[in-house]
Amino acid sequence: MALEKAPEWQTALNDEFEQPYMQQLKAFLKQEKQANKVIYPHSQNWFHALEVTPLSKVKVVILGQDPYHQPGQAHGLCFSVMPGVKVPPSLMNIYKELKTDVDATPVNHGYLESWAQQGVLLLNAVLTVEESNANAHQGKGWEQFTDKIIATVNAQCDSVVFMLWGSYAQKKGAMIDTEKHCVLKAPHPSPLSAHRGFLGCKHFSMANHYLRLSGKTPIDWQLPVSV
Repeated sequence: MALEKAPEWQTALNDEFEQPYMQQLKAFLKQEKQANKVIYPHSQNWFHALEVTPLSKVKVVILGQDPYHQPGQAHGLCFSVMPGVKVPPSLMNIYKELKTDVDATPVNHGYLESWAQQGVLLLNAVLTVEESNANAHQGKGWEQFTDKIIATVNAQCDSVVFMLWGSYAQKKGAMIDTEKHCVLKAPHPSPLSAHRGFLGCKHFSMANHYLRLSGKTPIDWQLPVSV
């Protein structure tokens, strides 16, 4: 468990790995592996969001909750799945909103790597999960670690757009300085709640408007057709 492939984040977060909660989390994950439980994503992708989006490049933060828990889906970016995997229902609703908001053509994959490479930190609150057992790793320490990531962006970056979808993300983002950053809130894109205000929220165009006003290059939300 380390951040060698994310040097900027390593500098900011290194002390966290020595904290008692992180030691306990490491021990828990080791124990789960020894019990032959399948953990997603693969350990090489636990910190993938930090590796693709360096701290100095963060422009937008999208907060998710828990990794996908079926084979081949999770790869360390919230809402994103590996190429060739069926697009999950929440992401289908994100694509619907992208189409109406910024006229982005929906694609037949759910691989959001191109957003991450442009500075969209796709961060789950909990970075691991047991196969077929949603939320199995909640309350084990990851939340404290990802709170530290959010606090680091809040303190060290300027004019970042935080997209907080659903009450869980909104609670987690309560610490964000709204004078310094742009905080956009909407219901979760899940089929259970998307019709209550996620669809029609216009977060993608609002984010780009704010980035332009802040002198930053906007995000190209159009995903590549083939990956």
